[in-house]
Amino acid sequence: MSRSVLLSFIFLGLTGVFGTQLLFLIGLSYTNPTYAAAIQPSIPVFTFLLAVMMGTEKVNLFKMEGLMKVGGTIICVSGALVLVFFRGPALFGNQDAEFTPKTVIIDRSESELHGWLVSSFLDLGLDLWHIGVVCLVVECMCMAAFIAVQAPVLKKYPAYLSVTAYSYFFGASIMITTAFRFVREPKEWHLTQSEILAVIFAGVFASALNYGLLTWSNKILGAALVSLYNPLQPAASTFLSTIFLGSAIYLGSIVGGVLIISGLYMVTWASYREQHTIVSGNVIASSSDIRDSEPLIHRYGTGDNKIG
Repeated sequence: MSRSVLLSFIFLGLTGVFGTQLLFLIGLSYTNPTYAAAIQPSIPVFTFLLAVMMGTEKVNLFKMEGLMKVGGTIICVSGALVLVFFRGPALFGNQDAEFTPKTVIIDRSESELHGWLVSSFLDLGLDLWHIGVVCLVVECMCMAAFIAVQAPVLKKYPAYLSVTAYSYFFGASIMITTAFRFVREPKEWHLTQSEILAVIFAGVFASALNYGLLTWSNKILGAALVSLYNPLQPAASTFLSTIFLGSAIYLGSIVGGVLIISGLYMVTWASYREQHTIVSGNVIASSSDIRDSEPLIHRYGTGDNKIG
């Protein structure tokens, strides 16, 4: 294993395991499941931007596909901004069942990372709802970085299960070190039976199985196509949270979600057109090479041994 691959594993653990999961849980605790899932479709946009900066994605502004990519990215970012700054009235569901950020008391003197991070944002004048959304936006950026960087790593180190294991090893090491540093009270480590079941479910299905399948898909399909499946989360989360938790659906979630999905469709269409054009060009070029290099009638031998 080379040094660059080892550093890539550390980066994948820091962003995809530690940063993504910690920021998602903090953001979820100050918003709700519907909002947390509604902002996840911004991951493909961030992935696309990172891929362009890394040089793995090309954008030609003189073609319709390039303009559609840029336009879709702008629309998706606009949708994310709507989610951050505009909540609006509750259109469906029970608003009283929602988590109320004003009832949360943050002890600024506690050493836990969660309280220290939130109190730092409160000093900047943000309320708890916006702090939760900011954490979710940064979580999406971490996930996008994880997917974008993992794709070239898999070309150097194609064993996808090992890539997942190494990423989890470094991410878990950072998480455990941070927990022992900031969580000092023994009571904070005590979990109820329902919390233990939730941790097991999250560790087995939402974490290990999810990341294993994601890494395998990233090896076959590439970062851009893998990240495009994130828009399936808001519909499922909204449906389930409304049924099981009675969460309300806000106007900001609908407007922002529509903008994000519209932008994603534009980016997806442009990417498909570009890939279709490249594949068609390669097929035509290959057929032309075959026609140029392969004669219709072969001649075997020289001198007296001729065909015809």
